[in-house]
Amino acid sequence: MSLFALTDNEALEFADGHATPCFVYRLDAAEERFRALSAVLPDRVRLAYAVKANPHPGIVARFAALGSDFDVASIGELELLRRAGVPGGRILFAGPGKSTEELELALSMGVRIEIDGLEDAERIEGYLSAAAPAGRPASPLALSVRVHPADGISESSRIIGGAGPSAFGVDEEDLPRFLQGMRSFRHIAVTGLQVFAASNERDASRLIANHRVALSIAERMAKDAKLDLELIDLGGGLGIPYAEGEAELDIEALGKGLDLLLRENSWFGGKLLVEPGRWLVGPCGAYLSRVIRVKESRGTRFAVLEGGINHLLRPLLTGQPFPVRAPGRDGEAKNPARAGRERTCTLTGPLCTSLDRLGSVVLPPLGPGDLLVFGQTGAYGYTEAMGAFLSHPLPAEHCLDH
Repeated sequence: MSLFALTDNEALEFADGHATPCFVYRLDAAEERFRALSAVLPDRVRLAYAVKANPHPGIVARFAALGSDFDVASIGELELLRRAGVPGGRILFAGPGKSTEELELALSMGVRIEIDGLEDAERIEGYLSAAAPAGRPASPLALSVRVHPADGISESSRIIGGAGPSAFGVDEEDLPRFLQGMRSFRHIAVTGLQVFAASNERDASRLIANHRVALSIAERMAKDAKLDLELIDLGGGLGIPYAEGEAELDIEALGKGLDLLLRENSWFGGKLLVEPGRWLVGPCGAYLSRVIRVKESRGTRFAVLEGGINHLLRPLLTGQPFPVRAPGRDGEAKNPARAGRERTCTLTGPLCTSLDRLGSVVLPPLGPGDLLVFGQTGAYGYTEAMGAFLSHPLPAEHCLDH
């Protein structure tokens, strides 16, 4: 798989007709990945697109048309899906700090809420108690609980998962007390579990091992608290490569592993759910930016671009740059007469701060006006970045559908 959603010629042609910097998303590629992943998953496994990866309305509309469920974590994402006409029954609402306004909107939309503790439960119970018709007991509303595992969880690069301290969910060791507290509520009941245990994990065996931990927690919940669990949300974490030579996630191995887990856990007759975001849309996006100036400073070559961490924040957070190419210039470096001209270049944006770094990468000679194309930017690009920092213009977003 190419790390770039656009070929060099496509990028150059697009940049000639559109202002840069900008993001470009290939909707056809996103659909292809959704269909490919759906095809290898067991029938009892549902896909829920993690909207935080990229909430562009065009992407949301495409996945909605394909029948996807959706994982949201804010009132803005809830409103986005409501405007898109997504039924509440296809939406799951997660997050460690849900406001009362968010909970009430989710309840009014019929969204499945994944609570992080008794505080969420108490507010939902209060809302439903006030709304219930006098003298008529309402059937309990089905909720899921997020559980933070005590151990047995691992990931290649810890960002959101792992088994250490966390602001998310109910700690596994506190689960019995939480479930006992839930018995006092009349209008709500726990019928689902969420465990999010990894971020950008490209090893299918590691993902399956983590999912096995989630199912073991679910089995103890079902037996010890006598719960009838209908949904186990295994979270996301499906990873993509950000550099040449990095292995891709083997989705066929992931599908086979999930099938084995379902057969191993015959006690569970409900649905599993996975929440891919990055895997679905990361490879479908490209970021285009031109060089403003090039500077040599004490042995280091800098290329100052139209956009920096105000458009792409991930390199600052992870220390890993996005893959990048210089269309039109790459051919110069391959010319035998110009061999050896490629060298390391530190990419920066226009922000007045030394934090504005997009990484150090090997590129051919660059000059003002040259175009750079960053790959794998369909996820955690535009909306993750520090767009308001220093008040530079926001980049445009474009959708292509080949």
